[in-house]
Amino acid sequence: MSPWTVDAFAITPQMYQVIPGIICCTAVVYKLLRWIDRRSCLAAIEKAHTTRKIALNVMERAVLEFNASGRSGDIESILSLSLLNLQERLQEGSLSPDCVVLAYMEKALEVTELLNCITDFLPECQTQLKNLDGKKKGLLYGIPVSIKDNVSYKGHDSTCGLKKFLQQPATEDSVVVQVLKKQGAIPFVKTNVPQSMLSYECSNPIFGQTINPHDHKRTPGGSSGGEAALIASGGSVLGIGSDIGGSIRVPAAFCGICGFKPTENRLSSKGIRTAVPGQSVVSAAVGPMARDVDSLALCMRALLCEDMFQLDPSVPPIPFNDEVFSSSKPLRIGYYESDEFWIPNTSMKRAVMETKQLLENAGHMLVPFKPLRTRTVLNELFMRGIASDGGRILMERLKGDIIDPTLKDLLFVSTAPKIIMKILHFLLKPFSPRISEILKHLGGVRSVHELWKLHVAKKAYCDEYIDAWKSAKLDVLLCPALGPALTAGYAGKVTVSSACNVIFNLLNFPSGVVPVSTVTEQDEEDLKSYVGYCNDLWDRTFKKGVSGAVGLPLAVQCVALPWQDELCLRLMKEVERVTQKKKMV
Repeated sequence: MSPWTVDAFAITPQMYQVIPGIICCTAVVYKLLRWIDRRSCLAAIEKAHTTRKIALNVMERAVLEFNASGRSGDIESILSLSLLNLQERLQEGSLSPDCVVLAYMEKALEVTELLNCITDFLPECQTQLKNLDGKKKGLLYGIPVSIKDNVSYKGHDSTCGLKKFLQQPATEDSVVVQVLKKQGAIPFVKTNVPQSMLSYECSNPIFGQTINPHDHKRTPGGSSGGEAALIASGGSVLGIGSDIGGSIRVPAAFCGICGFKPTENRLSSKGIRTAVPGQSVVSAAVGPMARDVDSLALCMRALLCEDMFQLDPSVPPIPFNDEVFSSSKPLRIGYYESDEFWIPNTSMKRAVMETKQLLENAGHMLVPFKPLRTRTVLNELFMRGIASDGGRILMERLKGDIIDPTLKDLLFVSTAPKIIMKILHFLLKPFSPRISEILKHLGGVRSVHELWKLHVAKKAYCDEYIDAWKSAKLDVLLCPALGPALTAGYAGKVTVSSACNVIFNLLNFPSGVVPVSTVTEQDEEDLKSYVGYCNDLWDRTFKKGVSGAVGLPLAVQCVALPWQDELCLRLMKEVERVTQKKKMV
């Protein structure tokens, strides 16, 4: 009989005695490998902790030496200046760049001691300061700038909160950093992000948790949470973030600052590490974060220059349009306070409606606008698009890593067998249709054919949305921004609550947030009767997460059509103006 017959593989009684031993040995080897992975991960994290501690010590020593030299100015006076005032003083020479940068370095150290928002100091800024003399003064001459962890800076890691990217320093600056330097800006620190950057929390096993400056029990948001916390606390006057699903706008709203997501590729993304590389259904963008809208506009004006267009020829050579941004022509503004998918709490609605009234009082035309099929599109396009690989890239990046507690829900839906997801989809359908539908579409796509159909469907939806926009003859759109800041640990459980943000990544519309109000006692009282869309687990979790928020910032979101970034900033500026005017009354 041939040795390759079935009989050749028959299980004998002796083999039955060996099988338990084989299983036991396999389990021991598996546990040993897991232990080795964990020890390796802990060692890498410990090394990163040491590296950061050394970097912050170097930063502190530079501040102490400068203060001892007697050249430091009035730090509080410097920190109180707006970016535009700071720019004016630096351009005319009444303030020196080293005084400004060192003042912000000192404040940033103080802030990160409380909030844990800085991941790295960029000591090259000291050399850059020395080399400024005699050079042409760019628009951002002498301005200190903080940058998000994933923005490449030569010689420094861009970790994304992952062990995988430790000890992998960038070989060159990202294009955005190169242009900032050419404009005279001084990048000086990198800031914290959530592990993998796919969360509205701001915590990872390497650098720990960043907390909200307004309430230390709450998250500053993600993934640009370190940036938002540092800027809101006065430790930076201008920051660079990135946004694939609200990652600039959510933390800006949570921390009470302004944040702007431009049209994709209006600014170069070369040298920016993304959360889900390769997917193209959902648009990601690099953008500025600051305390006021004029600062965002100045940053965009500085970056949209010939240097950027030459360094990255894929960026359309469209300079900043000051005429559009500075126009005083009344706007036709669409608005809505809720979509089909997520019902905002009372404070979010109030922020929109009060702002709507202020804009009307200022002479603008406000018209109701109905969002198009948000629930269906969020499930069938956004969720399937962002998870079109079935979570494989995420799993590759997390391999051998310690998983941050705030990422465990995402990890579960990314790793659970498809049969489990189908069973959960079936079981949850009668009780929570929204959760059931999300689970159904998180499995990604099964073929190239399906992916291409997804691209076609996305394009058709964008065309349909633009047609509806044009039919309503809108210039811009006013709508909710997620808020107030959730208690730490809750944002990762209700990621879908930011449907009002993510829809504009799918559409690739420029959008930004502006703080307009704070949570009131009445808002808190009204929250008690909040049931959301269907009073399911997500609604109840969201209600708990936002409760107890009296005094915390509230924002609204401003939106324009693709490539009309200056018009979006114009609406943001107008919202800021009418809001501040009301406060002065």
